[in-house]
Amino acid sequence: MFKVLLVEDEEMIRRGLRFTFDWVGAGCVVVGEAENGEEGLKQIHALAPDIVIVDVNMPLMDGITMIERSVGEAACSYIILSGYDEFRLAKDAIRLGVTEYLLKPLEQDQLLAALNRAKSQVEMKRHYAAMLTTGAGSGESLKVSVVRLPGKSSRYVAKMIQYVQEHYPEKISIKDLVDKLGVSATYLNQKFKSETTYTFNDFLNRYRIQKAMELLQHGEEKVYAIAADVGFKDYKYFISIFKKYAGCTPSYYQETFGRGADGT
Repeated sequence: MFKVLLVEDEEMIRRGLRFTFDWVGAGCVVVGEAENGEEGLKQIHALAPDIVIVDVNMPLMDGITMIERSVGEAACSYIILSGYDEFRLAKDAIRLGVTEYLLKPLEQDQLLAALNRAKSQVEMKRHYAAMLTTGAGSGESLKVSVVRLPGKSSRYVAKMIQYVQEHYPEKISIKDLVDKLGVSATYLNQKFKSETTYTFNDFLNRYRIQKAMELLQHGEEKVYAIAADVGFKDYKYFISIFKKYAGCTPSYYQETFGRGADGT
């Protein structure tokens, strides 16, 4: 179950969200509430939620400021609620990595879709954080065990993720690991799925898209060149996969987050 924190100053809306939506059916549980950004920050630190649903306009501290102050410390995903369809706020939300920007009044199916995207983003953040921290300072290439389990299975998964890190710009598949690890593709797929919740190909695509985002932020290469740099030889396929995980096109992402996006 994914832990959800509700940060909304209007009690009727906050209570309505908590008691009229099927959280269990969505694979979530509401662990707390807050009525302003300051209280929301305290709840984020105390409860360590996976997903934070936050209103933009609140007393004491608005939602954007709350996210800015918590995004560096928390590994959660954010869904913003607002009664105002303002591009500036939407751009700020995207800049901060917000999963979804939803307008009130909120439809149940909209919230469910946003929660599903937020859950995927939480998983991606967890895996990416592990890649950045596991083995840090050892002087070796990063080695990752997405779930630290004893036995051969977790070692296989660590080798598979390491292989992705080292070879993602190339044309690779799980078949490349069969001879290296001495086990069947079926066995590797099953172990990878059971430990990471992703298929090998899904994880490979996610990792490539994360690398593409990093390159797009530099804003120095053409999008088609970046696609090739991270292992996508089919440009149209790259566009579709990027939109699937990032929620926007690579060009929009580059224009919004690339160097000089804010006139600097």
